[in-house]
Amino acid sequence: PEERAALEAAAAELDEEEEEEAPEVVEPEIPRDKLDPDALKVIRRLRRFDHEAYLVGGCVRDLLVGLTPKDFDVATSARPEETREVFSNCRLIGRRFRLAHVYFKGGKVIETATFRANPHRDEENPEGDLYIEADNVYGTAEEDARRRDFTINALFYDPKAGKVVDYVGGLADIEARIIRTVGDPEIRMKEDPVRILRAVRFAAKLGFQIDPATYEAMKRTVSEIPRCAPPRVLEEILRLLRCGASRAAFALLEDIGALPVLLPPIAARLESATEEERARFFALLDSLDDYTHAHGGPPDDAVLIALLLLSLFPSDAMPHARSEELDAHLRTLVGESRLPRRKVERVRLILGAQRIFAGHRKRRFSVKRFCRQAYIRDALVLFEIRARATGEDIEHLPAWQRRIAEAGVSAETAEGNGRRRRRGGRRRRRGGGSAKGP
Repeated sequence: PEERAALEAAAAELDEEEEEEAPEVVEPEIPRDKLDPDALKVIRRLRRFDHEAYLVGGCVRDLLVGLTPKDFDVATSARPEETREVFSNCRLIGRRFRLAHVYFKGGKVIETATFRANPHRDEENPEGDLYIEADNVYGTAEEDARRRDFTINALFYDPKAGKVVDYVGGLADIEARIIRTVGDPEIRMKEDPVRILRAVRFAAKLGFQIDPATYEAMKRTVSEIPRCAPPRVLEEILRLLRCGASRAAFALLEDIGALPVLLPPIAARLESATEEERARFFALLDSLDDYTHAHGGPPDDAVLIALLLLSLFPSDAMPHARSEELDAHLRTLVGESRLPRRKVERVRLILGAQRIFAGHRKRRFSVKRFCRQAYIRDALVLFEIRARATGEDIEHLPAWQRRIAEAGVSAETAEGNGRRRRRGGRRRRRGGGSAKGP
């Protein structure tokens, strides 16, 4: 808390600086009112210290295609240590890719990266292993654009001039609605195979086509994905599920042969599935996308993982929370991804609740206590997604929505109560008494 207060106090100093006089730009390529004011403050301060600075990457791409960016990133000629000298509300993070985080009120972060050059400078005759272990070779703005993954992500925006800076033909590809790598697609994919999943996500989310050469390189290099750190790969899978176009994304993953590499149980299930079972799997993804759009964002990651696991079970055989089959699927799906044990346990509980929602109750069962569990709202989200996708047990949905709303306990409060009960139980057992009392 003290560090955060200090960072926010330093951020307040930026608010007091006078804004530079607005340039006489008749028609800026991106309207100024669409730009993040804190990102503009970062650019302005860096330029006052004689560094180049631009908006970069996804925020520029999204604004040009008419979307609202999730966040705004800055690229600069300042080295990470120089950025920290310019901003007292700044912390440096990362080793493989050194970044500066500039903090603002409420914990908001403007990610600020130094221009990089490609570590493999000689791409005419690439030799040996292309996988990038570290990416801290600094360069110019143009070198930075040319080392990025896709042309549509390699655009800079100069807010003072009101101009997009394009070194790689990204504007033309946005106009043509094409995903294309910067440079040789096979080299780009081998440098960082996670780019395969990023291409899938951008194509699905934006409704763009993948350039044929890029698409073929993706198919040839899917076997390289396991070289990437498992947590990075899991995060990219979750991003595919969060993006609001998960059905299109998973259809693309199947087309390029990535599912057996990423999610072997799901690939095997789809390969042996009947048409009806395949339709059910993609209906679940359609329903997830509908939920994401209707609620302005995706459900919790535990719900997303539970949805993938649920798709592995027949509609009439929902898993028990402690079943051996569920254990096996959990190990295969997230065993190497270092998913926190607490998250895994939440996934179990969310899945176990589906049987109760569907009417399969234990003899001794308290509806009131069940509705006050910390995980209950996430469990209900999964039930709603499944019910709306398949029609299965949808008649039970309104009653459970009403009961849980009437329970009136926040997830945070319930979770805190659960922790206190568990600690109390452990204390009683250590004291020699029975957990059930004398």
